[in-house]
Amino acid sequence: MAKIKISSLTYTYPEKEEPALKDIDLEIKEGEFVLLIGENGSGKSSLLRAIAGIIPDFYRGDYKGEVYIDNLKVRKMKPKEKAGKIGFLGQDPESQIFMTKVEKELVFGMENILLPLPVMRRRVAETAAFLNLGEYIHESVDKLSGGMKQRLALAAVMAMQPEVLLLDEPTSQLDPASAEEIFNILKRLNEENGITVVLAEQRLERCLHLADRIIVMDEGKISYISSDKNEWGAWMAENKAFLLPPLLKLFSRLPFEKIPFTVKEGRSLIADLPIKCVFLKEMGIRGKNACSPVLEMDKVWFTYSGGREVLKNISLKVFPGEFWAVFGENGAGKTTLLKNIAGLLKPQRGRICIKGENIQFMKASEIARKAGYLPQNPDDYLFLPTVEEEILFSLENTENKEEKTSQLIEKFNLEPYAAVNPRDLSMGERQKTALASILALNPDLLLLDEPTRGLDYLAKEDLGKCLKMLCRESKSILMVSHDIEFAAEYADKVLIMFEGEIAAAGSKYEIMNNALFYSPQINRLLSGRVDRVVTLEEGDKVIRAFLEDKEEKKFSGG
Repeated sequence: MAKIKISSLTYTYPEKEEPALKDIDLEIKEGEFVLLIGENGSGKSSLLRAIAGIIPDFYRGDYKGEVYIDNLKVRKMKPKEKAGKIGFLGQDPESQIFMTKVEKELVFGMENILLPLPVMRRRVAETAAFLNLGEYIHESVDKLSGGMKQRLALAAVMAMQPEVLLLDEPTSQLDPASAEEIFNILKRLNEENGITVVLAEQRLERCLHLADRIIVMDEGKISYISSDKNEWGAWMAENKAFLLPPLLKLFSRLPFEKIPFTVKEGRSLIADLPIKCVFLKEMGIRGKNACSPVLEMDKVWFTYSGGREVLKNISLKVFPGEFWAVFGENGAGKTTLLKNIAGLLKPQRGRICIKGENIQFMKASEIARKAGYLPQNPDDYLFLPTVEEEILFSLENTENKEEKTSQLIEKFNLEPYAAVNPRDLSMGERQKTALASILALNPDLLLLDEPTRGLDYLAKEDLGKCLKMLCRESKSILMVSHDIEFAAEYADKVLIMFEGEIAAAGSKYEIMNNALFYSPQINRLLSGRVDRVVTLEEGDKVIRAFLEDKEEKKFSGG
């Protein structure tokens, strides 16, 4: 008997004409690990919500068909019964956190189903240890970083010990080490506890190897299902190559019979290729040495009201046209760094200058004309009914504001959405709308906090091209991210923070080369053979050169 059965499911959100899910028929076995793949807006999140019963109970709308768990209709299950069967974690962890303290959040769900106190204590201890939340157990939730909130939301779901885990991008705000830890936990829960896992994820390089079965969604339909990864890889390379992670995309271009799913498999495929320790020439930033820095931080310290030092002796210079990626574990101080530069927080010691002006006594609204800040969730920035009005609002009291708005809409390819409510757009289009609104003030520095969160590979490529275009216009970018692959492709410089300090800073070719956690797949693939290869195009060129060299030696008898 199937653990999850979906029969003829079609669903349309309220006030929408096009169904989000179209005639879905699917069975998932007990203990199966299923990975949902698809572009933004393909229906992955909607399918998870339908299995969880949130659709239609919470969202309403037009619903046809049925979803069963253990042959029970999900829509007919009582809340307590559903809580023991299904655990759901959505894309936005903050929307699932209800209590002000970490410990209270962990017990909130268990209290609602009236579990005995000894059981709750044991489960809190287990889940806190599982997810390394022990040191935060008495902490206020509002003091946690975005990544720690994501971890807390997952812990609260796991504390309920559901038989089915439904996860919508559970690691989108986690640093690489923490994300790896979460996926190892999911693997253990699946393999050792027999929990059925259905996971929707955009960063496939993190989790492809875990899946028993892969489901590809497209425009609300299931377009492909496979339990054979090689068969799936070949199908994706032919039909959806833009959704492949860097390693798979690289080998799908090359003349190899097999597409590897891990760096280990990829290294075995190129094991017999000749070794050439080539150091790629690093491209400098044009005119950097002749320019004054856009941003200069000199011995900056910041401490929150509780006494915790978050920034310690930060000194940094960012020059025109530079694109910096800021890495670090959750809670390392990355977002606090951006907020200090944006004037939303004020350092207790040190100096921050933008374009040579000390911002210590400037208002945040004044600083916004020099440094545009985009928070983790673009919805926090969007509040007007159309894309055009969002950009116009930023240009209030500006000459030729209609003309400038049209130019920004064209620049970011937002013409089809000018009259659309931003909240009805995909995550990628919302990011671009918020970015265009910030750029309306023409700041020299952009401060971006996790801009690729929730984006598929195609949307990330689109965003990356936009950001590189801005760098060519001498805009400078400081981007906090956990997306190593995106940073490797588009950033110039990398800064790693650890416990509020700068642990390393420099060229991406220097910092990301042979790093333990902060190197991209392409660099790890070629580690020990070629240094300073970090992008997909560089990897493609190097391996093709290897193959050509191998062929030459074959025919020359070398």
